[in-house]
Amino acid sequence: MAKETKSKWNGFSLRKRREMPDGLWTRCPACEHMLYKSEVEKNLNVCPQCDYHFRIGAEIRIGYLADEGSFEEMLVDLASNDPLEFSFRGTTYRHRLKDDEQKSGAKEAMRIGKAFIKGRPVMLAVMEPNFLMGSMGYVVGEKVCAAVEKAIEESLPLVAICSSGGARMHEGVVSLGQMAKTSAALARFDKEGGFFVSILTDPTTGGVTASFAMLGDCLIAEPRALIGFAGPRTIAETIKVELPEGFQTAEFMLEHGFVDMIVHRKDLRSEIARLIDYCQK
Repeated sequence: MAKETKSKWNGFSLRKRREMPDGLWTRCPACEHMLYKSEVEKNLNVCPQCDYHFRIGAEIRIGYLADEGSFEEMLVDLASNDPLEFSFRGTTYRHRLKDDEQKSGAKEAMRIGKAFIKGRPVMLAVMEPNFLMGSMGYVVGEKVCAAVEKAIEESLPLVAICSSGGARMHEGVVSLGQMAKTSAALARFDKEGGFFVSILTDPTTGGVTASFAMLGDCLIAEPRALIGFAGPRTIAETIKVELPEGFQTAEFMLEHGFVDMIVHRKDLRSEIARLIDYCQK
């Protein structure tokens, strides 16, 4: 009878495991699938499983929307200061500005400039959600007004990509005053016969929604975008009622007449070009 030999394998390998490269995967917040990040990026940062539109920064937005190499940025160096010497939770507004500039690579929460979209000249204003949550302070308002003035001067359609957490509390009434100023600038633009397309992405809330974001001649929303003034949780806690399903989503807003259409990210360039042609702008 052959002698049994004892296995030397003890249930695990002593060899060092190969490390998984960082940034290879991302999880979809909607369907919770684990996705190759490169595949999501190739799909315009839209989930290939459920069509969830990921939040993206201004640089990527401009790359998706404007014809290649056509964006000519204005007021690049315009940056916020600290008019109220604001401090909150152990930090200062000045420190937060520097910190967010390093994280986002942007000087402010708005970029403006002339561009072409499928060969149509436009004035483009794109919010940067990675800089203080895209909140509107003095500089954001001034850039919006400058974009409006340039659009009037050169008879260009104005296209704004809105993505914001609202007015910037760090600047108090200075920030709130920009709600009125941007609205007045757009009233003049309308009087001059200008054409304004406002694109509402996830999220578009607060003072931005209550001012320039909702004043477009055509309001376009991305699928499932959160659009509103106060958030659903704040409203529910204030009025103590159960809110309708899907409250403040783009689909809810379309159903109740607050936006004109919902457009998938891959169709946005074509839809803007079609609108400009239709309106002969």
